Amino acid sequence: MIFSMTGFARKEHKANWGTAVWEIRSVNQRYLETFYRIPENFRGLEPSLRERLRKKLQRGKVECALRINLDDGNSAGFSVNEALAKQLIEAAKWSQTQGANGDINPTDILRWPGVMNSVEADMDGVQKELLDLFDATLKEFIASRASEGENMKVLIEQRLTGIENEAKTIESHMPEILEWQKDRIRNKFKEAKIELDDTRVEQEMVLIAQKSDITEEIDRLRSHVSETNKIMQQGGAIGRRLDFMMQEFNREANTLGSKSINSQVTQSAVELKVLIEQMREQIQNIE
Repeated sequence: MIFSMTGFARKEHKANWGTAVWEIRSVNQRYLETFYRIPENFRGLEPSLRERLRKKLQRGKVECALRINLDDGNSAGFSVNEALAKQLIEAAKWSQTQGANGDINPTDILRWPGVMNSVEADMDGVQKELLDLFDATLKEFIASRASEGENMKVLIEQRLTGIENEAKTIESHMPEILEWQKDRIRNKFKEAKIELDDTRVEQEMVLIAQKSDITEEIDRLRSHVSETNKIMQQGGAIGRRLDFMMQEFNREANTLGSKSINSQVTQSAVELKVLIEQMREQIQNIE
């Protein structure tokens, strides 16, 4: 399966502690780059998130964003050590019976060490649910990249078929192109009033045929088409290999253009370069 480097996924989760939303989006990039927009009190999730992405992705600029709203009833609060508070109150009353002045101040009682204790929300459970939600979002995100990758595969296969058709077109025109070149040589010699025998003409044609022979380029084009199809059938992270194949395609198209002795071959060489460029644009987004 082929994967695009462009994708998006969004998942929302509601629980008794509040709501959370994960969003994952990516664009093409030469290597894998990850960015995280996470609330500060959940920064501890980042190492786990990085590990999950590295196991699933090879290339792309990936941004992960978490929005979370905790219900007030599940936020951090306080508990009162009632037994200690009562002991302090009794001690204060006893001190008054012994002649101590002043009223009992409730605030002073609450400030006494050990009377008020902070209660932390159960963040371990919340973090586990957030990671589970991230896994589900990542699965959907990869599916979106796979879907776009399959669309790219279809477009590339169409261009590969176009390249094969252009190769056939060039081959079919070669006999008449060589005959046209032969007549052209004879006409030039006639205009120059130079008498040539058939042997001399044939020798000239052999030299021209050698210079304009495109059999090797056509064979290599077909070989590149076959190899590109094979790479796409293998699937996975194939973007770099396909990019290399585009360089090979371009080399053969340029050589065909330089050997062209006819407008039909030139036109086919130009069409080949158009098809190759269209493939290259798609491949830039393949993982």
